[in-house]
Amino acid sequence: MRTGSGRGAARGRAAGQVVEAGREQQVAEGCLDGRWLVLGKDGRLTAYARSRAGLLRWTETRPGGPHWSEPDLIPVPDLTDLSVTQGADTYVHFLGRRARGGDGAPPTVDVVHAIQYQTARPVTEWRSLGNPHPQQEKAARLGAPVAAVSSTGRVHVIVRNAGGGLMLRREGPSGRWDRWLDLKGSGVRDGFATTVHSSGRIEVLADSSQHAMRWWQSEADGDFGREPNIPLRITPGTASLLETAPDRSTFYWADGDTGQIVAHRLGGWVIPLGGASTGDRIAVLRAVLDGYDCTVLAHRGLDGEVMVAACGTENEGAGVWWSPAGGPSAGAPALALDGHGRIVLALIGPDGTLRVARQGAGPGLALDPPVRV
Repeated sequence: MRTGSGRGAARGRAAGQVVEAGREQQVAEGCLDGRWLVLGKDGRLTAYARSRAGLLRWTETRPGGPHWSEPDLIPVPDLTDLSVTQGADTYVHFLGRRARGGDGAPPTVDVVHAIQYQTARPVTEWRSLGNPHPQQEKAARLGAPVAAVSSTGRVHVIVRNAGGGLMLRREGPSGRWDRWLDLKGSGVRDGFATTVHSSGRIEVLADSSQHAMRWWQSEADGDFGREPNIPLRITPGTASLLETAPDRSTFYWADGDTGQIVAHRLGGWVIPLGGASTGDRIAVLRAVLDGYDCTVLAHRGLDGEVMVAACGTENEGAGVWWSPAGGPSAGAPALALDGHGRIVLALIGPDGTLRVARQGAGPGLALDPPVRV
């Protein structure tokens, strides 16, 4: 759990300072894994992406937009993977897989973590969380980390190990990091998903070539238990979890056999949603539309065009109709509510620029034309 001393340390370290980006460095080369469009405590949205030189960051100049800052560049060397998550305290956490050296030998690989405490403020230095494998050859086969932040602010870092199981490292109550724990599992592939429920319990959904695997906390900040396998196949990297009832998730993914997007809840049938995925993660969001509790979905179609749809929450069976929105994307889109409660769709265009489409004044899910930032 973070304290004020951490924020003070962030202000005093140059490692997380933003720098003025040259024109070529302002071009995004890919999206971050996770919800990369986030709402700060001050009501401003921030979007993140990867560039050749590190982390790019765009920030609304005021709550609700429509104007955004020029992209800030936060140099991050040697990262092969980068994910982002946000806690209930609005702190934004970055988790990276860092690989250094090599030259014919296995690289030195570790997990690194940094935090942005306030909108548009510097990011802390990137601190190493180590590697669960002491042997360099196994350590080099470590997967891409993801994180979830409990309701008390404790960061839980989860990563695939060299043997195909999941490992967990998390902050203790005092803010010191606990040791690595083996959550078991077999054949886990990168691209697994997490969510934090309103109860504070964290849920993890992973996949292998044969079935889906699930872990669930006994209580907020409690131990993780392995749940029964789900006999369904997931296209790696497409799964998203959304709490659609107290302590109940709806899972969205692209079917491992057909590529079609589906919804599933434990104990129920698989619900086909139409569309076909390119293998990017599906963006999900709960929002109120015309006075109704709804689920909004967005994904990148086979032609690269971003498609959106909305349905009553847990009512996908009534039908989902996809519509193009935002234009072509270079990776997974992101969804968020802005400071005025409007739905915002963000994507990285093929030219590496940020594009944003915001909910208009019409009924239902009516997005205004996308704006290039």
